[in-house]
Amino acid sequence: MLGESRLREIAERALRASSADQTEVLVNSGQTDLTRFAVNTIHQNVTETNLGVRVRVISDKRVGVASGNNPSDEGIERLVEKAQHAASFQKENPEFVSLPTAEASSSVDAFVEATAQTTPEERADGVGKILRHARENGLEAAGAFSTESNEFLVANSLGVRAYHAGTLASVSTVVMGETSSGYAADVSTDVGTLDLDGVGALAVDKALRSVDPGPVEPGEYTVILEAPAANTMLFFLGVMGLGALSLQEKRSFMAGKLGEKITDERISIWDDGRSPDGIPISIDFEGIPKQPVSLIENGVAKGVVYDSFTAGREEGKASTGHALPSPNLFGPIPINLFMAPGDATVEEMIASTPRGILVTRFHYTNPLHPVKTIITGMTRDGTFLIENGKVTRPLCNLRFTQSIVEALSKVEMIGSQAQLAQSPFGAAATSAPALKVQGFRFTGTTEF
Repeated sequence: MLGESRLREIAERALRASSADQTEVLVNSGQTDLTRFAVNTIHQNVTETNLGVRVRVISDKRVGVASGNNPSDEGIERLVEKAQHAASFQKENPEFVSLPTAEASSSVDAFVEATAQTTPEERADGVGKILRHARENGLEAAGAFSTESNEFLVANSLGVRAYHAGTLASVSTVVMGETSSGYAADVSTDVGTLDLDGVGALAVDKALRSVDPGPVEPGEYTVILEAPAANTMLFFLGVMGLGALSLQEKRSFMAGKLGEKITDERISIWDDGRSPDGIPISIDFEGIPKQPVSLIENGVAKGVVYDSFTAGREEGKASTGHALPSPNLFGPIPINLFMAPGDATVEEMIASTPRGILVTRFHYTNPLHPVKTIITGMTRDGTFLIENGKVTRPLCNLRFTQSIVEALSKVEMIGSQAQLAQSPFGAAATSAPALKVQGFRFTGTTEF
């Protein structure tokens, strides 16, 4: 961690070096410490530190971006020259209005010193708790336990000067037997709140219960999606259609449906980067304060998230603080998503199901049709048949092909406890409860 003053000094040098109409500088630094294990043995411990500088310039509505990690005077000057050179080859973008101006912002409680100072020995002790559960049951555990500290500062030629610092601790494991596997994970800004013992116990329990899985015919089933699977759906829903660019380009499932009921009335989804219940972040990558945004409220499509560019394309709109580092083709994306919990337990969901499938998590999930929110992927690490209100046997994994909005329209029960899951966007997360859904579509089977 270099600190705000050091990052600001680097950004100011880049701003002074630019002759563009407008200039933005994003400086980020951090350290990631990773302990990886397999076959019940720690086999890798690595530390990575890095500093990145990203310069965006606008000249006559031509936008150029360059990035590097050399903060010397020569390195900064070369970076600015590259950005300006790139801009000179671009076409004018008549829809570009301006970089944002400064807005008042307050910090969030996202940095935990104990996480930043976690030692390899402490991570090894945590991994040891998982390995003990696996060894005691004749199983093999693999996974990773990481701790990181990160900071970034955004400065632009219109007066923006915004800084954020945070930490992240995450652990995940897959425990395997000869014919079975189980999964569990945990994530937090505070390494002290991770339940390493509970992660190991849960993954082992799943592996023990899923020994010798059998087949089941593909088709439509009532499913109980545990929180990891529900979080995957929530993440893809955000990427495919809860950003302003996808709405403006009419490739969002929200297009033409704002104000209309699109899911079960018990479904409420929002984005709140400042919430202490997630992985808090005070600003976006344009330096704009994060705003809470209601996306789906009691089943009704309410809105999407904006950055400065997409807000400039609509009269009366302002950035909600959801810009990603430039350039990006996605536009603004909600990366701190929450789904409202309900009042049921997974046990109650199982007991109320005459015949269905219990899914621990999804794997290798990919979007197929953004407007219809269709995704496809595989179940993994604990899939079970439910008969007459009881889990009766483990199942071979299944391929699913399912519309997320359709699934959220066929919800029967919602879990009372939401679970935080790290998203592919790094220091960001989703929070979703377990869901019981009718008519979930499985389109293929496997032999394992």
